[in-house]
Amino acid sequence: MNDDMTGVGKRVADGRKLAGWSQQELARRTNFSVSLVRKVEQGSAAASPAFVSACARALNIGVADLLELPYPRLNREEHRVHGAIPVIRRELAAYNIGPDEDVQVRDLVDLAQAVDEASQLRHAVNLDKLGAEIPGLLQELRAATYTLEGAVKERAFALLAEAYNAASQFAYKLGYIDLASLAVDRYEWAAERSGDELAVLIGDYQRAGEMICAADWSSALRLLERSRSRIESQLGGNDLPTIATWGNLHLKSGLAAARSGQRELAYDHLAHAQEAAERLGVDRDDYRLCFGPTNVGIWSVGLAVELLDGTEAIKRAERIVLPGDAPKERVGHHYIDLARGLLIHGDRRKAFASLAKAREIAPTQTRYHPMVHETLRVLVRDEHRRTDTLSGFARWAGVNL
Repeated sequence: MNDDMTGVGKRVADGRKLAGWSQQELARRTNFSVSLVRKVEQGSAAASPAFVSACARALNIGVADLLELPYPRLNREEHRVHGAIPVIRRELAAYNIGPDEDVQVRDLVDLAQAVDEASQLRHAVNLDKLGAEIPGLLQELRAATYTLEGAVKERAFALLAEAYNAASQFAYKLGYIDLASLAVDRYEWAAERSGDELAVLIGDYQRAGEMICAADWSSALRLLERSRSRIESQLGGNDLPTIATWGNLHLKSGLAAARSGQRELAYDHLAHAQEAAERLGVDRDDYRLCFGPTNVGIWSVGLAVELLDGTEAIKRAERIVLPGDAPKERVGHHYIDLARGLLIHGDRRKAFASLAKAREIAPTQTRYHPMVHETLRVLVRDEHRRTDTLSGFARWAGVNL
């Protein structure tokens, strides 16, 4: 990986100038302050996901272009991990075409175990092993949907949908945003054929994420509201997957609200999610969303960070107890978010320590995460006496010094 030290701020400034806009005009069109636009362009403030998405939308530039994703591969390890991307791309393109005759299909029990293992690799952010497994698994599951009938065919589609979800996250974490979006399309297609209404709603959850990334926050909120309305009549019962799905949909609404600057609405959705988590009492992994008290706690910190309230994020983080079996994917992301909150709060030492913790837990996720790069740029820029530790971390992550 290799990054221009100026990062998103320089690319936003270049796009703004090409559009012939002043900083004041960009601020008006994105609903951010002129002060924040100026600080991001100067590199003294990190660009948040909301800022990146809003600028991309206003300037008619792709989010991936502003973030310069995917990052270049500069060593053998990165080349190996990224090597699965072309194979996944071909498989997603052939999603509705019958299988090659030489594809050997395991029985459904073995396929279900393989999909579970792929999802666990995703939770562990073991992208090397996941990249080695997911292309062949997608091809085999596609073949299974052509050879099975009735209820087992629906089950095969449900497994295929879960595998598409893993593929989407694999592509997203490596910076292939458009490919991840295509995998969401494929998830929705498979879920609709699975006979599982909740799986379809999880497709809405993923689709809302695409809208949020594109700064279409109002559409995301409407979609999620419609999705919850389809199961709210069932909440009086004790179907735990339904309760978990309802809570997850509220979390995603909270994110859409936070990204659009609607603090009260964001925290209202968080409160509904907390209610669902309290009803469950434990963490569950229905549809691989890891919903429960732990994840709601993690999201509570993340939402405060999205609202640029570092002090509140720190307070919330102090109340969280992270179980040892919590997915590395979620725990690592928590420490990335917390680092951002600490930087907003002004505690640069602890912000870097939080990034180091994220690296310890989920190194690949940390290395490729755009918000890690943005946070590092500000830390390095503001470091009066650059330390070998900070410089070494930045080089490891691919941020040029």
